[in-house]
Amino acid sequence: MSADADNPIRRRRRGQQLEAELLETAWNELVEAGFSSLTMESVAVRACTGIAVLYRRWPNKDELVCDALKHYRASHPVELPDTGSLRGDLLALLRVMGRERADFFIVMTNAICSGLLARHGLNPTEVRDRVFGDQRQLHIGNIYRRAHDRGEINLKRLSSAVLALPTDLVRHDLLVELKPLAESRIKSIVDDIFLPLVNLKSVR
Repeated sequence: MSADADNPIRRRRRGQQLEAELLETAWNELVEAGFSSLTMESVAVRACTGIAVLYRRWPNKDELVCDALKHYRASHPVELPDTGSLRGDLLALLRVMGRERADFFIVMTNAICSGLLARHGLNPTEVRDRVFGDQRQLHIGNIYRRAHDRGEINLKRLSSAVLALPTDLVRHDLLVELKPLAESRIKSIVDDIFLPLVNLKSVR
């Protein structure tokens, strides 16, 4: 019996399907073992493939993990909230970030703190931008544009730093606490910090 007959699963996997399965395997290894313990060998064993298959696609585990994070985020999209108000949309989005997607941000943060891409000279912000790409502010940007069209805010008077504040605060809390955000904290970010600041700046 041939080697291919002994391993039909390996024979069938090709191209994008194989790469997606390898990235999913790397994500699972990252969640269970952590960045420090993850190796190209451990991912290959878990994926039931040869290590050369990984090295043909990624030169090292840093690049593999970065792509695994990007793949997980892209394959688990977050539905854009549309509650009819800026406050409602922000609360819905921050709940997803702070609770439902907390595990993803915590895994990514742990990887960054454990040395992800450090030897390439990238800082945490650059790693985040690499994982999220141009989609990082898509949801929040659409929320703000709808709020502007409804007359709730004036985007011409608000800086990008102010508009990024809610999501930046959630990421900060996840980085510091390494656990999902409480509902009271999510409401505080929106009601006590962001909306008063936005309304003040919008009327100036």
